[in-house]
Amino acid sequence: MDVQQLVQAVQAGPWPQRVAAIRSVPAEFPGRQHQAVYAEVAGAYYAEHLAPHFHLVPWPEKYTDRAGFQAAYEQAADLTDGFTKVSPADLEAAIMQAPASVRIFRLMLGYTTKELAATVTAFEPVSLSDSAVQGMEEGRAVSARIAPAVPGLARQISAILTGAGGYAIPDEIKDKGFRGKTDKPDTEGGWATVQQWHANGVPYHELLYQRYYGGAFRQLQDAGGSKKGDLLEDPVETLFSDHGVPHIRTTTAAAQHQARERFGVIVQPAPDFVLHDNTAVRGLLECKSAGDGGTARDKAARFRNLRAEAQRLGGIPVLAVLDGLGWRRLNDALGPVVRDTDGRVFTTSTLTDLLDVDPVRDLIGGAP
Repeated sequence: MDVQQLVQAVQAGPWPQRVAAIRSVPAEFPGRQHQAVYAEVAGAYYAEHLAPHFHLVPWPEKYTDRAGFQAAYEQAADLTDGFTKVSPADLEAAIMQAPASVRIFRLMLGYTTKELAATVTAFEPVSLSDSAVQGMEEGRAVSARIAPAVPGLARQISAILTGAGGYAIPDEIKDKGFRGKTDKPDTEGGWATVQQWHANGVPYHELLYQRYYGGAFRQLQDAGGSKKGDLLEDPVETLFSDHGVPHIRTTTAAAQHQARERFGVIVQPAPDFVLHDNTAVRGLLECKSAGDGGTARDKAARFRNLRAEAQRLGGIPVLAVLDGLGWRRLNDALGPVVRDTDGRVFTTSTLTDLLDVDPVRDLIGGAP
């Protein structure tokens, strides 16, 4: 068999023939050719079914309260007289009166809630947790337990923004191309530029520049990864439920426990779906989105681990549901997934083909 015959078998054959063709690669081709052969097959059949998702932005609920954010900003501005009264004592008074203003001051610094809490704890004789910072930002009243930390929080906000406190950046680090988080247009002059931007508005070119180096929607992409995953997992679960395919979706700790204790699946984290016949595990299915090739390459290793687990469980199949243009990276991303799943790779556009491949086809109607 040559590569073109292999590709033809994968493109034209039914699923059993397709799986058999992929399995034949180690026997039909020298080992040094395997990567290229799997990549050739991946590009010839699987890649064309991949759809982009870069135009979709997950939007976790905590980011949707635009009016609440604006209200917190107005409180922070009013209580500091347009960010002109910003001594530690002034900031402390503002935070105590309007705890949600912490979010505004934190974002001026460019810190996460965890980073701000860690900085305060490192430089002040107080303890401040990430959850405490989050609670204030959500507008909860400052409790008696948290109140002793507020003066230190105010001192650090003031000191970091003016460049007089927080973690210093040695010159040798700066020489390697690093900057502090306050070395950005709105805080490069400390409170003076904050006051200017508040009074005069943000120049549009500066907003676009921030998107350029900060990545438009990057925070949402990072925070909403589970929503992207649901775009694949929800249709898979619906397909299985509609056709009575017994399965466990391991999104909860209880479901992962069931996969481990009932069916002996010990790989961590557990695969997204464990297929079973109500007695024994019959297959492992993983959903993976990848918007860029580097991410796809890194995620491909997951399927190698699942294949090892599947072999430990008796040689059961591994299945993949993929989406995103990142998987069009063939040699070290999509090709290895095709190899590790014996070609059982699906996308949102080919999802119903799952019903034609083992072990799914043998499990239809088996759900109690």
